[in-house]
Amino acid sequence: MATDVTAPTTRIPPLRAGERLTRAEFERRWDAMPEVKKAELIDGVVYMPALSIDHGVSHFDLITWLGMYRMLTRGTEGADNASVRFDDDNMPQPDALLRLLPSHGGRSRITPDRYVEGGPELIVEVANTTADEDLGPKRDLYRKFGVREYIVWRVGDRALDWFVLRSGVYWPLAPGSDGIVRSEVFPGLWLDPTALIAGDAARVLAVAQQGHGSPEHTAFVQELARRAANPV
Repeated sequence: MATDVTAPTTRIPPLRAGERLTRAEFERRWDAMPEVKKAELIDGVVYMPALSIDHGVSHFDLITWLGMYRMLTRGTEGADNASVRFDDDNMPQPDALLRLLPSHGGRSRITPDRYVEGGPELIVEVANTTADEDLGPKRDLYRKFGVREYIVWRVGDRALDWFVLRSGVYWPLAPGSDGIVRSEVFPGLWLDPTALIAGDAARVLAVAQQGHGSPEHTAFVQELARRAANPV
């Protein structure tokens, strides 16, 4: 009498912070761990930061600010904690991103399995306990893959850094004489960083609305519509 023998299922190892993995193996392990909400692969190394309430509150305010711009700027798309595929060694999970759709001149795309691939135009990171990573390996990574603007809110330091990519180098984007920082990539995306850091939501909203109503934002929306109607 024959006996059926079923081979034991191969167990997929868990992700562990500090391990060196390929992106394919990183994705395989992460897919097997649905309980893990934050994991990144930077230069082949796994990062799994814990997220405090300080991070969460700051993140929420930034998403609100970016979300208003996205809703008023057709041809853009934003995302919260979406993983980005860069190459075989890198798959970060930025706190927020804002990108142009390919139909409107954007460089990144969505893969068939629904991941962002390539550099979005703007990436935002909230750095509570991760400032060294966000201003070190991540900044180098985003520069390498052509992310045109990069914002780091250093919550513990009560400071915000906004970088713009020029000739392959990140330069600080300085505020105007009125204290407002104005995006070069997304016209009309305006921020008062002092108000944001102080938790003055009313001031952040008022400045954002000024940007949305500016002539440069109106011109940008018109340009995006032109691009969509006349794709390259």
